[in-house]
Amino acid sequence: MAAKINIFSGSATAYLAEKIAQSYGIELGKVTVVRFADGEFQPSYEENIRGSDVFLIQSTYAPSDNLMELLMLIDAARRASAKSIVAVIPYFGYARQDRKDKPRVSIASKLVANLLSAAGVHRIIALDLHADQIQGFFDVPVDHLYASSVFIPYLKSLHLPELIFASPDTGGTRRAGSYAKFFHTNFVICYKHRSKPNEVAKMRLVGDVKGKDVVLLDDIVDTGGTLCKAAEIIMQQGASSVRAMVTHPLLSGKAYENIESSALTELAVTDTIPLHHESQKIKVLSTADLFAEVIRRLKRKESISSLFQF
Repeated sequence: MAAKINIFSGSATAYLAEKIAQSYGIELGKVTVVRFADGEFQPSYEENIRGSDVFLIQSTYAPSDNLMELLMLIDAARRASAKSIVAVIPYFGYARQDRKDKPRVSIASKLVANLLSAAGVHRIIALDLHADQIQGFFDVPVDHLYASSVFIPYLKSLHLPELIFASPDTGGTRRAGSYAKFFHTNFVICYKHRSKPNEVAKMRLVGDVKGKDVVLLDDIVDTGGTLCKAAEIIMQQGASSVRAMVTHPLLSGKAYENIESSALTELAVTDTIPLHHESQKIKVLSTADLFAEVIRRLKRKESISSLFQF
């Protein structure tokens, strides 16, 4: 007899988990979180999960309570005798700390992977990890999904006449190249130098964008400084338009103000992280159907990589 599937959500991603469960065709499981006066909290399942395949949906953006809640839900599911525990992490926090870029610092993404494994997770599903090598930090299977399956249909619907792609930094060259290959066009690169985190000191454009409809691609938009600076330079070089497609909208600090006053025509993001408030320039594309289909394929033991053939 096949194990029953239960989909649950942490507090941070309930808005997305509801849509995933609905797309999959079941009700979202009941979880309660008791909060104590000192700030400590205790999540608990309000239904039987013995022998079930449990899918826990939670993005681990700040504050760190979101990560802690996910760890506690994994631990609780293990102690409640769940058959398998899959952590669905739409946005995997601490992913930018994936190496020692200076002495005496933590490799935080490896630490988080260790914590998830120690809690008892059997599998990880994540969308657009900041670095591919993070998959190797885990000793359990990792299904690394790509937002291209959400962005490409939307991009096709825009019918941009002179489409070209751009990476706001050298680290995103592979992403821009993949999109350019799929659409049979070219891409350009913005070379940047940071004086300190979240602050771009210098940037220059490598490639020709004159008369082109440029689409900037990235996995994370934090303060929006890099993205807005890149858009400004691209328009100064004669582009017809510039828009951006970014998977995870952290949008910290003055990000909303930066985007509203930027040269960007539009910023398309996914719903892995909820927006703090609406913006006329920001369009949110849902990942619910993608995650539901991945859960469905896992249950049927079907290929997941075929979803991302491009």
